[in-house]
Amino acid sequence: MANQFALDVTRIRDDARARMAAGAVTEGNMIDRDNLIDILNQVVATEIVCYLRYTQHAIVATGVDRAQVAAEFTEHAADEMKHGLRAAERISQLGGNPDFDPVTLRERSHTQYVETEDNDLTRMLEENLVAERIVITSYQEIARWIGDRDPTTRRLMESILEEEEEHADDLNDLLGN
Repeated sequence: MANQFALDVTRIRDDARARMAAGAVTEGNMIDRDNLIDILNQVVATEIVCYLRYTQHAIVATGVDRAQVAAEFTEHAADEMKHGLRAAERISQLGGNPDFDPVTLRERSHTQYVETEDNDLTRMLEENLVAERIVITSYQEIARWIGDRDPTTRRLMESILEEEEEHADDLNDLLGN
């Protein structure tokens, strides 16, 4: 049978011992790690900027639906911070250093930090929905780019992407679309 599965366990064991210093990175990880770490640091920055925007909006929101919308923003903010920390942990696993430099967060982020001057709930919902849509498209492209070259990072991005799609759906519902 030509498609029969077989492992060379001896070779795998020898490689595991010889390359212990590489931690989680094995020869099966065929992606350009430096490029991937740079991209993941963009994800970290994006998630932190989203966390900050959602948090600011939750605090300053006013209006009749303030409690419901602020609660949703607070929940999304917590999710965004978790996403950023998960990406940062993956950077570390890949042998890189997560970049939390506040000076460069804004320029590395895929989304913008938008404050609404009048604290209008509808505008806040719209700005956050735009940000979620940007993140969804960016993360889809990142997952496709990674492909099979780093299945662990691809699954991480897909997992975060799934939650971002839920956020967009929540915001869309609150807008009555």
